[in-house]
Formats: sequence, structure tokens, C-alpha cells
Amino acid sequence: MIVPRAHLNEGNESAVLDRILHAAVGRMTGGTSPIGLSLAVLDWATHLAASPGRMTELMRCATLEALRGFDLTLNEMRSQNQTALPESHDRRFASPAWHKLPYSAWVRQFAAAQHFWDEAVKVHGVSQRHQALLAFLARQALDMIAPSNYVLTNPDILKRSVESQGLNLVNGWLNALDDLTAISFGHRAPQEDRLRVGVDVATTEGVVVARTSIAEIIHYKPRTEAVHSTPVVIVPAWIMKYYVLDLSPSNSLIRHLVDQGLSVFVVSWKNPTAEDRNIGLDDYRIQGVNAAIDAARAITGAEQVHLTGYCLGGTLAAIAAAAMGRDGNNYLKSLSLFASQTDFHDAGELRLFISESQLALIEDMMWMRGYLQADEMAGTFHILRSNDLIWSRMISNYAMGEREKSADLMQWSDDATRMPYRMHSEYLRWLYLENRLAEGQLMIDGYPVALRDITVPIFLVGTEWDHVAPWRSVYKLHLAAESEITFVLAKGGHNAGIVSPPEQHDRHFRIGTQAHDAAYMDPETWLSTHQPKEGSWWPAWFSWLHDLAPEQITPPPLDHAALGYPSLGPAPGLYIHD
Repeated sequence: MIVPRAHLNEGNESAVLDRILHAAVGRMTGGTSPIGLSLAVLDWATHLAASPGRMTELMRCATLEALRGFDLTLNEMRSQNQTALPESHDRRFASPAWHKLPYSAWVRQFAAAQHFWDEAVKVHGVSQRHQALLAFLARQALDMIAPSNYVLTNPDILKRSVESQGLNLVNGWLNALDDLTAISFGHRAPQEDRLRVGVDVATTEGVVVARTSIAEIIHYKPRTEAVHSTPVVIVPAWIMKYYVLDLSPSNSLIRHLVDQGLSVFVVSWKNPTAEDRNIGLDDYRIQGVNAAIDAARAITGAEQVHLTGYCLGGTLAAIAAAAMGRDGNNYLKSLSLFASQTDFHDAGELRLFISESQLALIEDMMWMRGYLQADEMAGTFHILRSNDLIWSRMISNYAMGEREKSADLMQWSDDATRMPYRMHSEYLRWLYLENRLAEGQLMIDGYPVALRDITVPIFLVGTEWDHVAPWRSVYKLHLAAESEITFVLAKGGHNAGIVSPPEQHDRHFRIGTQAHDAAYMDPETWLSTHQPKEGSWWPAWFSWLHDLAPEQITPPPLDHAALGYPSLGPAPGLYIHD
């Protein structure tokens, strides 16, 4: 196995001193490399300084935007009528009150500033990555000063304050004190309606049939008189708890699978500690994916399984499938990947934070503790959706004085896990930075794996608003795997687009199948030639699984002690509570 640079020269005293300093810097900057940001700013500033024509153009743009906004505001004052705001899908300004002065003028100024900075970062000679990074940072800075964030510039907050005689601000202040106290003592703020894992969520009945140093394998109890002979093995992402796929019963994909007469096995990852610092990416494949496949085959007696992965769990499942295809192991009937990337060249805004400088800082932070803290990774994902996950929550909790109810998906998103030093370094460097899997350079058991070695049918799901795994990036598997691929594009984001029970309204999806020998169709053509279908995509996946393996058998027992898989306790197991 290739050793990442982060593991070299660990005994060198000068390297240790550097690591300690870098880790301290990382803690102060929230894990963001100031050097990486400085290089982006320097790239942009020096090229802009050498481009007087572009500077003149930007000054003209700013002047025109200011004059246009001033003219619209004057017309609105003269006519005393509401003026249409700039076309936007920004939910912060959805209230009709924002269409009246002075609020409409502030929204126009905010939109003009956004447009200006989108243009300002575009300077000839600046790398595309630096342009995208600066545009992202500019949006974050503008979001901090958005008029919706402040009491005196948000008409909805002012209206609530008048109606409640200021009680909302008092309640908001008390909420802020509760949260500050919770942060100071290192625990979550109390919520009376907080859902309980194993009681309100993760309630599908089953047992733990195997436990490794980093994973528990859960087998779920059949709910039908007969089950399909080919079991489903699910590999969730290791950065969060598995129960995103087993939320409250109505939202549980696992429960719906069991109700469809399928034998279901799930990997529940351990929340690693400093003792697990040297566990690597391939250990997750062996002790997680392979262990679950072995358990499912032994307990059900099946020769093959439907391997399914979500997010980075899907990437790991694809690596395992490629390795099995390379080695001629015929253990897979199919492969299903949900919001999972196998080519990280266009991995969305998250890739803006993946550079050599950034990885060096993160590796040094992890080297100090042996793992990456859960809140550091969760914080990165929250920044990617700052409007929904940061500012809107602050407005609701501290300005409106309303505590959010513990929706199952929202509570799960806050239940992050730590990641071992070695594994996190390997997957960020090998997948995001070097894109080894897509380029056939990822080594497994001493030999490279290639996605073209996956020949089983693939069910591939992307979501329309995914900020973590953009659907066009997910779609790129069509260029690599030599398999029949059924691709689904579902309404929603990275999580809500996957958690899509049939009972939920206002859902749609597109679906199409490409034969293994068909000509490639680019994503834009695919989008224009596949029309939306109303409803959830789950039933389409269930039918696809049924058609691949329609044979049914008597439900297998929940454990097979004689084969080395005794019951180790009821689901959801022990690791989920760490």
C-alpha cells in the first residue's frame, strides 16, 4: 500500500514542530488554509492590477448597477407602488413585505453586489479554481451582511416583534444563551422534542450479526412471508451515521425495502477515536463492505448480492465492485449508487477546499489528535449551504425566537462522526485531489482497480440540487463502466433527494437506461430527452431489483451461529450510539 505523505518523517523533530504549528493555525481558522486562500487572492489581485481594461469595465459595471438601483427606487417612491425584485429563487426574500420600500431597495442593492462580485472574479489569466474559490468566498461574505440577517432590516422580524411585543427577541436571547452554554460545555443544546435513536429513528427491527473494529453488520427482520433470494447490502457514508436510510418509519428506505420482501443488510460504521488513527481506506473496504457481503451470502445462502452505496459509501462500494470484477469474484448481482461520485474532477464546491495546502493543514490537525473532529467536517458542509443551515437557523432561533422542531433528517445531519487520520488523508488525497479511481491508479491489494471492470447492471441516482455530489459529476460513470446503467435524476438535494418515500408529495424524477454497448449521451442531452415523472424514485428502484432477481425463498434466520454469525444484539447496534 502506498503511504500518504502525511505519514512520512513523523519522527523528525523539525517536522513535528511544523505539524504542531500548522495544527494550531488550523484550529484558529476552522480548518481552512490561510496560505491557500492567500494564493487565490494574490493570483486574482496581480492579474487584475495588470488589466486596466478589465478594471475600467468593472467600474462601469458597478456604476451602472448603482444607477439602475437608484432609478428603480426613485420610480417606486414616485408611484408608491411595489416594484418587482430581481428574479431570484432566494427564499430569504420570499415574503411580500420585501417588495415594499425601504426593503425592496436593500434587496436590489444586495442582488447588485452579488452580480458585481460574480463578474469581478473573472479576470483573464486567473486559474478557474481560484476564480471559483473567490466567487464562493464573496458569496459567503455577502450572505453575512444580507439584509435578512438583521432585525432592523428584515420586515418579517419587525412584524413578529410588533405582534409579540418583543417577546420573540427575549426568547431568541434565551435560545442564544442556551446554545452558548452548550458550546462552552461541549454538548448539544437541550431540545424537548429531540428524537431518540433506536426509539424514534433507526427503529426497523433487526440484529447485529457481525462486528469488526470499524463496522457492525446489521441484518433486518423480514416482514413478508417470502423474500427475494438475492439480499441487498447497503454501505452508507462513513462521515455520518447510517440511519439516514432508517429514519422515522415513514421516511425509512430500509423499512420500505423490507416491506418489499427483500433481505437487507447494512453497514453501521464505528465513530473512530485516537486509537483508530492508522485505519486506512482499504480497511473500510475489507472490514465494512466485504464483511457485509460475506455475512449476507452466508446467512441467506445466496451466491450474489445487490450491493448498494450512498454518498462516499457508494464510492467505496464502487471500489469494492471494481476490485471484485478485476479478480473475477462473481459476488455481485447488481450495483446501486446514490449520490455517489466515482470521478472527482468536477466534484462541486467541496473541491474548492481540496488543494495541497489545504490537505497539509488538515493532515497536521488530524495528526495531533489521531482523527478529524465531527464538527469540523459538519462545519464544511454547513458552509456549502450557509443560507439553509446557518443563517436561516440563526434567524429562526435568535430573531424569531422559535426553536426548530427535530425533523428526523435535520437531526441526522447534525449527528456527524469523526474520521481516522490515515483514512481521511487517503480518501481526500487519492480521490479528491489526485482522482486515482477514475484514472485507474487506485491500488487495491497491490494492483490498480478500474471502473471498466464493473460489468454488472448499475442503478445510478443523482439529485438536482446536490452541493456535495453534483449530478453531472455522478453521471460521469457512464464514461467509465462497461455496464448497463439505469440513471435517475431525482428532485431534491444530497440528502432530501435520496430520502424520498412514496408517500411524500411534490416529488419527481427522471429515469433512463443506457445499454452497455450504447453510444454515450452527454448529461445535457440526457436531461432534455427524459421528461420528469411525478412521485418518488424508490418504487422504480424496487422494481429494478425485483426484475433482476425475482426468485423468492423462505426468509432466512436473523443469525447463523453455526456459520459464525450469531446475534450480537438488536438493531441499531452499539456503534450508532458512540
